[in-house]
Amino acid sequence: MNLPQPVPLGLKKSFGFGDRLGLATPGHYAAAKKFDFAPIFAQQSIREMERTQRPPEEVMKAAQTALAELGYTKPWGADADHLKLPEHVERTARAGFCFFTIDPSAHVGKGSLTPEMESAYVGKKFDVPGLRTVQFDRAAVQKAAVKYGAALEHVGVMGRQITKSMGSRPFEIEVSVDETDEPTSVPEHLFIGLELKRHKVPNVVSVAPRFIGDFEKGIDYKGDLKKFEASLREHVAVAKFCGPYKISVHSGSDKFAVYPIVGRVCGELLHVKTAGTNYLEALRVVARSDAKLFAEIVEFCRGRFDTDRASYHISATLDGVRALPKYSGPKDEPKFLDEVTGRQLLHVTFGSVLTNPSFKPRILDILRKHADLHKELLEKHLSKHLSLLSKG
Repeated sequence: MNLPQPVPLGLKKSFGFGDRLGLATPGHYAAAKKFDFAPIFAQQSIREMERTQRPPEEVMKAAQTALAELGYTKPWGADADHLKLPEHVERTARAGFCFFTIDPSAHVGKGSLTPEMESAYVGKKFDVPGLRTVQFDRAAVQKAAVKYGAALEHVGVMGRQITKSMGSRPFEIEVSVDETDEPTSVPEHLFIGLELKRHKVPNVVSVAPRFIGDFEKGIDYKGDLKKFEASLREHVAVAKFCGPYKISVHSGSDKFAVYPIVGRVCGELLHVKTAGTNYLEALRVVARSDAKLFAEIVEFCRGRFDTDRASYHISATLDGVRALPKYSGPKDEPKFLDEVTGRQLLHVTFGSVLTNPSFKPRILDILRKHADLHKELLEKHLSKHLSLLSKG
């Protein structure tokens, strides 16, 4: 069987379909083929690979094999997501990934104002079409340099590693600064975009800022929609000026309230990533097919929640999780798969569930036996995402 190969997708609007179990591609394809988004069928972060114990080669082959069986021949992408170290690049490049998302979050807040930055920005005016003139005073440059200077130097290091690892193969790069406590201001985004050029980071196709409001895992957007739209318009103006490159929306699952805004404002300069919501739809198959197993998973997750939530910004609390009922059948499905506390309980504990030898084989067996239901649920859920983004 000739396996289809991923390719860089350029500035075409795109949508990332994360698959933590390796069986979701048929459902993803069923949704993707109805809409005008370039699909990324292999998308997994290093953190997800480690938590699910799936090497990059396994992630890639699962998507390729499914696409070959579906007879898929159009361009598709493969995103090695949230790469933090040069060795992460080497591992994913060997596996065939061609879209590399650099995550410099470990270096945020550790920079300093250098003479080169001072010369490049202090007192300088930047006339960005569609945006007010931005002028940096020394205090503004110093703030941006402290927050992002070291992070962008690391992006430069990673960019050189990607170039080395890929050799003559084409590739593209995304830079993610979304995992910070405070939103990325428009002047900070401008500083980031200009620094990417100064550091000569190659083939930057998208940047993921930290938006205003809350993009929590597995639930809808929380925040003022008018303020979000006004801010997003300014971020798009910066992306056009510094790139052009796409605006990337991370934790993009289930943000139904903002999708029409995002689609309308970004147009083609848009990339959206989903991951956890696909896993939750797989668990919905389990809930409907084997209530006893789903009840076991819920109780296991309840015991893991306080530990596993540490790396996530979420609304669900330990008290709220403890207050959830025991799963006793279909009437309880909404509590765990449609409402905030249940969804976030199951979302943040995915790694513990998928590395527990008593759960993963049984989950995979159910998904294979009920492949049509799995495909149906994914197609319905992801089509809702893509439809709302298209309405913009």
